[in-house]
Amino acid sequence: MPVTGPDFISLQVRDLDASQAFYETHLGLVRSPAGPPHAVVFTTTPIAFALRGLLPGTDLDAVAQPGVGVALWLHATDVQAIHAGLVEAGVTVVAEPIDGPFGRTFTFADPDGYHVTLHDRA
Repeated sequence: MPVTGPDFISLQVRDLDASQAFYETHLGLVRSPAGPPHAVVFTTTPIAFALRGLLPGTDLDAVAQPGVGVALWLHATDVQAIHAGLVEAGVTVVAEPIDGPFGRTFTFADPDGYHVTLHDRA
């Protein structure tokens, strides 16, 4: 039986409440009523995106950047406006907006240091 593709993405975070607030406030994500108590699942489509508390033995402070080697891209409808809001809030922008094959694209660092790329072409 073959794998059919990605179905769920989750980031381990230091402070679940702070990370939830960041993703809701700055990216407009909405929490799903479904999900376990140790995680926040957002109503994203077609793939579920979630945040969860740190698993035992996970130390994000022991690495220079969590998720090195993994590319996390999220689709957005107004990338430029999100960029402006993040800059205004003092969020680290890792790569400034450019126009390319995936539309308007830029990368920022979330509160835990994960690099997240937003693009506007579906």
